Amino acid sequence: MKLAIDLGGTNLRIGQVDDGKIISLKSVPCPAHGSESEVIDLMKSLVKDMMTPSVDGIGIGVPSVVDADKGIVYDVINIPSWKEVHLKDILESAFGVRACVDNDVNCFVLGEKYFGAGKDFNDIVGITLGTGVGAGIIIDGKLYRGANTGAGEVGSLPYLQSDYEHYCSSSFISSCSDKTGKELTDLASQGDKNALEIWNKLGFHLGRLLQALLFTYDPQAVIIGGGIAKAAPYFTKSMIESMNEFIYSRTIKNIQVRFSTLANSNLLGASKL
Repeated sequence: MKLAIDLGGTNLRIGQVDDGKIISLKSVPCPAHGSESEVIDLMKSLVKDMMTPSVDGIGIGVPSVVDADKGIVYDVINIPSWKEVHLKDILESAFGVRACVDNDVNCFVLGEKYFGAGKDFNDIVGITLGTGVGAGIIIDGKLYRGANTGAGEVGSLPYLQSDYEHYCSSSFISSCSDKTGKELTDLASQGDKNALEIWNKLGFHLGRLLQALLFTYDPQAVIIGGGIAKAAPYFTKSMIESMNEFIYSRTIKNIQVRFSTLANSNLLGASKL
């Protein structure tokens, strides 16, 4: 059995995972603006509570740049005190089992590959749409991290007047409306024309991001998750229409674009690290 941890700026979640199933799950608020040791101590306390003799490994997903080989976490934007945290060494020293650390979106795509919408594919891009835009890359069945664990930072690619993250995340919603994504989804479900138009525009930009992914990675499948993906019924049509303007028709014929339906993808992926 593995312990899987999903560290975020809002919540810290931990689960016992056995054979691809979450046996128990706990979520607590993350003291994101506390000291480095405060966050680490909370994580260690949760691990201690979940630890049993059958646990033989710990996997952790974090929203930041990670040296996956050494298990060092750098510059977590949502947790300012985490500048350089040797998380692998800390947990292995405390609990005596192997610990692996990786970017949270890499964990997402691993979860989808082994347990979700990516099971039938060996070349996958998984993207998460939320506060930002991130991607995890699987090539020939294996996670591809790049030389500095930076592969998949597609949200930072230049696009129009900014980058894709600005046009495909909650930042775009904020620039178009004073409503939250959930509020816009509710309004769209009631036929509100302004809300529907905002989602339509976001879908267009997302289709352009998918084109960029087709050019750079040529995957068999793109799997989309994250909070913004909950509004998929209101932007999928414009997204596909925009993507389908891709210059290679054979690629468009073969590509599979799927939305995640897997609960706790990040945790399940962390358990596979």
